[in-house]
Amino acid sequence: MITVVDYDPTWPDRFEALRKEYAEALAAAEVPVISIEHVGSTSVPGLAAKPVIDCDIIVAEKHVQPAADVLVALGFRPVGELGIPQRWAFKQPERLGETNTYVIVDGSLALRNHLAVRDTLRADPKLRDRYGEVKQRIGAAVATIEEYGRGKNATVQEILAAAGLTDAERASIDDNQIPSRDEVPR
Repeated sequence: MITVVDYDPTWPDRFEALRKEYAEALAAAEVPVISIEHVGSTSVPGLAAKPVIDCDIIVAEKHVQPAADVLVALGFRPVGELGIPQRWAFKQPERLGETNTYVIVDGSLALRNHLAVRDTLRADPKLRDRYGEVKQRIGAAVATIEEYGRGKNATVQEILAAAGLTDAERASIDDNQIPSRDEVPR
């Protein structure tokens, strides 16, 4: 079973605390940042979600490594792209609880995917509610995060189509070779 809970109005505050910490550390290291975005289901008011705050630190490609170095200095451990080009994931330090933090290249398909899902669901309450129902149903019925992802994929593809991503872009996202939990460095 994958835990999916009703929307929690404290999620934006949790994100803001992370955003502030990241922004201050990146500024102190003089790493140019385009923006730090709250993405994922916790960024959509009213949407049921796994209670994990997802943050995208958006930088120009040449600033990926300096941004990653700042996260390492904050206690994060880099785990690589994990099958999604131009999006680097980091294992959070224990003090930050349930978060997913990414350094992501400005303009990349990975970023466009994250923002398209967020913005489309914020703008379409019917699609948001239907997606929430799918997430709760699938989460209650599966044993692994991989099964959960596969179970909600058709609805994610519908959201991406509604956002205007092309067939080729959606196929590229669908073809990402994401490793299983067991394959990700701990």
